[in-house]
Amino acid sequence: MDPQVFLWVALAVLVLGMLALDLFVFHRKAHEVSLREAALFSGVWIGMGLAFGGLVWAFMGARAGGEYLAGYVIEKSLSIDNVFVFAMIFGYFAVPAKYQHRLLFWGVFGAIVFRAIFIAAGAALLDAFHWMIYGFGILLLLTGWRMWTHRNEHALDLDNNRILRLVRRLVPMTPEYRGQAFLVRDAGRWIATPLFAVLVVIESSDIMFAIDSIPAIFAVTSDPFIVFSSNAFAILGLRSLYFLLAGMLDRFTYLKAGLAALLVFAGVKILLTDVYKMPVWLSLGIIVAIIATSVGASLWANRRAERRAAERRAAEGAAEGAA
Repeated sequence: MDPQVFLWVALAVLVLGMLALDLFVFHRKAHEVSLREAALFSGVWIGMGLAFGGLVWAFMGARAGGEYLAGYVIEKSLSIDNVFVFAMIFGYFAVPAKYQHRLLFWGVFGAIVFRAIFIAAGAALLDAFHWMIYGFGILLLLTGWRMWTHRNEHALDLDNNRILRLVRRLVPMTPEYRGQAFLVRDAGRWIATPLFAVLVVIESSDIMFAIDSIPAIFAVTSDPFIVFSSNAFAILGLRSLYFLLAGMLDRFTYLKAGLAALLVFAGVKILLTDVYKMPVWLSLGIIVAIIATSVGASLWANRRAERRAAERRAAEGAAEGAA
């Protein structure tokens, strides 16, 4: 059997099997995901993603393995930005915590389907029109600049979201949630619940994210299988990552700056693709360094802010004691 055919089959079995277990076994009943459960499943998904990278290495060689790992790190890093958006969407719609996992499950399932379509289309376009790679590079530079200039902004204007307004206008909807159902039968007809509207917003938001992340992975490889598989495993762990990080988002002070730098690096690399072929391990090292620097700077800034707050409280306490 052709190595890539075997890997496609292994990818399909792993992804569909784990999704089935997730939906029908681990989360058959709606419940609030605990921090412990989120940490456990995050570890499982990351372990599976890295293990699949080992299969790519074994069957396709070291270069392909390095490209997979670089693509996985890029997508995993960029997916953290999705977490900010999920938190805002759930807050806006006041989605009960016990229903959030089901929403993210179908959101991730839809994201994988849409990204498969985008990746196939992107690969076909690049194969037919090589010059379009420069369009991807310019897009990444513009996206990186926009993320940098808006790095301190996390607002999401859902009141003026055109897709949400269209759904509310065209789709009959119950005024309240009906458990974890997206559709319910009422007065002899099927109507949507607010969870359906939330799912539409999540899917449309991910499509916008895909416009950034997919060209970024094409910066390290043009192999559709590596682009899709690294993308899929990074996205599959997004649900657990949300529940793990949702309460700590304000601590990632410099994350946006790091992601902006990552997109700019990917854009420059694409624009230089016909001039300089950067070794995959150098690309991976730069990607890891950018993310590690942004996370380290965030932790340092938070620690400094906490120390200053403690010193201020101590000074205020001393002043009150002296008075």
